[in-house]
Amino acid sequence: MDPSGFHFELLHVDRHCGARRGRLTTPRGIIELPTFMPVGTVGTVKGLTTDQVARTGAQVLLGNTYHLALRPGADLVEELGGLHKFMDWSGPILTDSGGFQLFSLARLTKVTEAGAVFRSHIDGSEMQLSPEQSVQIQQQLGSDIAMVLDHLIELPASRADVEEANARTVRWAERCLKHHHREGQVLFGIIQGGLDPLMRQQCAEQLSSLDFPGYAIGGLSVGEATADMYRVIETTTPHMPTGKPRYLMGVGKPEDLLQAILRGVDMFDCVMPTRNGRNGMAFTDGGPLKMKNLVHRDDPNPIQPGFDSDYAHLSRAYLRHLFIAGEMLGPILLSIHNLTYYQSLMKQAQQAIESDSFLDFLEERLRGWGLPPAVTE
Repeated sequence: MDPSGFHFELLHVDRHCGARRGRLTTPRGIIELPTFMPVGTVGTVKGLTTDQVARTGAQVLLGNTYHLALRPGADLVEELGGLHKFMDWSGPILTDSGGFQLFSLARLTKVTEAGAVFRSHIDGSEMQLSPEQSVQIQQQLGSDIAMVLDHLIELPASRADVEEANARTVRWAERCLKHHHREGQVLFGIIQGGLDPLMRQQCAEQLSSLDFPGYAIGGLSVGEATADMYRVIETTTPHMPTGKPRYLMGVGKPEDLLQAILRGVDMFDCVMPTRNGRNGMAFTDGGPLKMKNLVHRDDPNPIQPGFDSDYAHLSRAYLRHLFIAGEMLGPILLSIHNLTYYQSLMKQAQQAIESDSFLDFLEERLRGWGLPPAVTE
């Protein structure tokens, strides 16, 4: 066991592909890998209590540095005992550094070598976020896993722009590492490089030399073609350290999770299961269901027969009724269902890897979702 209380074990690699079964031990609990992290951007998985989230099978949650720094503020969270106590979650928490906001709020952001200057999307006030400030905020929040501040740019981009962002990402990672000092918290690096395999490789190798406890693949699921995303993952993971966790940031379709696991990824996060749930979409082994559709008006069947969750027995007709009637319970129940579905998918993936049958599991799921077979080389 590392003195920090963190330890990663690579338990098994499927002998037919690159899918990995791992375990990340943290001071606040064990995370079985591959895993999916529900997103609690501002200290809440939207619409759910932490008890409800825990019952879905989630072992680790994600919070966001930029949003929590704006409100309620890192100083207040720290004063009230840290993010775990503030939101009443006793398990591990990973905080995103705010790097994604350089992309999503680009119209409100100016990036220089020193860092980023934001205009708050709430009230327009100015906020500065340097690599050092990002790390400091995450240390105040008290997350278990912190992320370096990286420079994510919109795709497609010129080679010169990608090279500049890549170099800045590495320089910022070095600054984050120098500033990080909180015990009981580890810092992960983030690999950028756009859609260029060579730049991804170079970034991975440069960051690997800094010996972070874990590494993420950033800058994907931002509008590129799905085939390009898979290609980038496939060409990046071989250059990531084998003995450390690999995290694919912000990717969330069920098929994309499994395709990334096939290519050697261990950790995921995305707002998709809860956001889609709030909008009436349920994920199932037979593909997504739009619960507001008239076809479900008098359907007595549950969303997914045989599914093991707290509310799996409720009929499609009832769930549709809740949405049509504008009842807040509808979005809550579908959010719970979707998060439970994602956690079940991860558990099944773990079991399939252990039995060297992940490819069969993947193909079975793709057929059920009505998708083409996996393309492997």
